Amino acid sequence: MNTTRNYSFLCFALCTLTLVTGVLASMTLHANDWPEWRGAGRQAVWTEDGIVERFPTGGLKTTWSTPVNGGFSGPAVADGRVFVIDFEFLQETRVMDGTERVLALDEMTGEILWTHEWPTEYRNLQLSYATGPRATPTVDGDYVYVAGGAGMLLCLEVETGEVVWQRDTVAEYDTTVPVWGTSSSPLVDGDLAITVVGGEPDALVVAFNKRTGDEVWRAIDVVSEMGYAQPVIIQAGGVRQLIVWHPTAVSSLNPETGEVYWEEPWEAPSAITVATPVRSENYLFFSQFYGGSLMLRLDNDRPEATQIWRISGAGEMPDQTESLHSLITTPILEGDFIYGVDSYGELRGLDAMTGNRLWVSDQMTAQRRWGTAFMVRHGDRYFVNNDDGDLIIAQFTPEGYVELDRTKLIEPTSRAGYGPRRFEDRAVNWTQPAYANRHIITRNDNEIIRVSLDANDY
Repeated sequence: MNTTRNYSFLCFALCTLTLVTGVLASMTLHANDWPEWRGAGRQAVWTEDGIVERFPTGGLKTTWSTPVNGGFSGPAVADGRVFVIDFEFLQETRVMDGTERVLALDEMTGEILWTHEWPTEYRNLQLSYATGPRATPTVDGDYVYVAGGAGMLLCLEVETGEVVWQRDTVAEYDTTVPVWGTSSSPLVDGDLAITVVGGEPDALVVAFNKRTGDEVWRAIDVVSEMGYAQPVIIQAGGVRQLIVWHPTAVSSLNPETGEVYWEEPWEAPSAITVATPVRSENYLFFSQFYGGSLMLRLDNDRPEATQIWRISGAGEMPDQTESLHSLITTPILEGDFIYGVDSYGELRGLDAMTGNRLWVSDQMTAQRRWGTAFMVRHGDRYFVNNDDGDLIIAQFTPEGYVELDRTKLIEPTSRAGYGPRRFEDRAVNWTQPAYANRHIITRNDNEIIRVSLDANDY
């Protein structure tokens, strides 16, 4: 018996097994990252197993907490790092000048790995909402793409924070910063970084080379403002379509060229296009604060869309709205049903084919103007973050809202109104969290936290 050969073979086998195990572990670790707005594909779907069914009596475990400055920007999680953007107001000035900053944190410890900052002006923003950036970073391989609240667009190396390229869209495209700030999270598609720029006159949406920052194409005339809704890419009619909902219409573009496939005119008063378009099979749904809801049917054979219904109430108040008047909350389109939060926090269930209201509930979210909740599907249930800082496990059914459990997650710190003389002012949490690697990561204007939802931790 050749013991030397057998020993060498054993060592080789063990090393191979170790290597394979390490690769598989790495794949498992990063298989459920949250690399952009609403997660991979912007779908707000969380697929991990081993997640708590109910919240423990003693509360959830906070893995870490790291101080941050103000901002509505949600975190992105990829390859062991967390990325978030904030804003620090320069107290010595009498105008809304300050510094925006992107932070890279260690996902396991919350340690700040690097930061990059740039000066910015919030002078055109509504004062009550000049808290900080809005857009969620987008991670694509070795690069992270970030958009500031006043039009700065950057690409940085994820390892070091070194700037690869940056574009000041206000200076370069004559962009008018909307009163609630620029909000478009960069959408990386192939070799392109696509974002809503609002450039005059024909550059509402622009595609940049993601490695160089050079403009590749521009599209859509700016009639009023750019709006706030996030662009999404869908596959329909035999082609890939870039869906851009802006203050005058819903537009479908070829994401490679910017060519317009189709447009559905739909005015949004005050340019308030916020909720992300949602799709189920051949149906594409939109909802806005003042203008109600719109349902389109996508053609199977060609890039076209047909209006199924459009419903608008007499006003914004709950007793004046008909179907659904969403603002910040992106609705859920699930089969033949729609679930969403209305203008004053009322949760509604609708018949997707008609827009008719099936039921209402006041349990999930505060019943106040612009009441908000972020809803992420997990199997047959949803994790919901309402604007009071609660984390809720719930189910939405054609018969009604079913709340399974609720716990306090984070303190609300941002302001919801213009001030007490016009609208009710209150503290809110208006940040879309990230669900990654059996944890939730969220922030307010003081801290970013990572909290375990791993059943093995309880």
